[in-house]
Amino acid sequence: MTALISRATADPLAPVIASLARMGIRHGKESLQGLSTGLVTSDLPTGAAQHGAGRTPGWRSAGELLTAEGVRDWLDAAAGRWSAQPHAAAALAWKCYSYWLALPAVIGFATSRRVPLMTPDHVLVRFSERQPFLTLALRRPVTAVLATDPIVASETPGLLIVEDEDELLGVLRRSLVDAHLDPMLDEVRKQARLSRRTLWGSVASGISYAMSRGFVAPPDLVLDTTHRVLDALGADDLVDLAVREQGGLDIKRRTCCLAFTLPTPKVCSGCCIRQ
Repeated sequence: MTALISRATADPLAPVIASLARMGIRHGKESLQGLSTGLVTSDLPTGAAQHGAGRTPGWRSAGELLTAEGVRDWLDAAAGRWSAQPHAAAALAWKCYSYWLALPAVIGFATSRRVPLMTPDHVLVRFSERQPFLTLALRRPVTAVLATDPIVASETPGLLIVEDEDELLGVLRRSLVDAHLDPMLDEVRKQARLSRRTLWGSVASGISYAMSRGFVAPPDLVLDTTHRVLDALGADDLVDLAVREQGGLDIKRRTCCLAFTLPTPKVCSGCCIRQ
């Protein structure tokens, strides 16, 4: 059973943003370059403002990337960014997008059991042929929280209250995968010759790296929580994970992101072609 709360007194995303900030301190500002500073913006996407209200060139609703035209623009930018063949550019663009999209949600679950809903209507995106290729932000965010979370008593707006952690993981899957990544993947595959397994391998790998870098906890807990999230998203069979002696996770992909096909080839550390 779920319910929406309506009066403001606190910021549901505060612990999520704090966890991301700590990740930036540990791993450098580039580790957050795909997220807008502070994660949330009040800016409107280009063309959304009416009657002279504030426009912000470059931002667009993520919902546009679920359309043929939106994906075409995005993949054209990716081809320019990486000087790559269309299928390789699409694979790298997807790897980039799915990582930054999933990062706040999975870190929110792991660190505070608060999950921002990364549905297309809540996400803004901008991309270019330069670095960083992609930046995401949230607008009018809704955050899923447990019924036992103290913030529930504060009657803060924008809460989706769930009864237990399994339901919270269900919300994570429905908002991130069912509403966003799956329909976007379908459109990408119409325009690029890529298998679903190849693309979902990047999702599994990206979530694993996000958890390894952004979830500070005993190594076994990081490993167990990562498996739990991947299993909830139907992607646990696409990576092999183990605890590293120096901390974090050893991540080995079972698919390839095709970075080795770039003009300056790159083979990622956990790529299956190394194995």
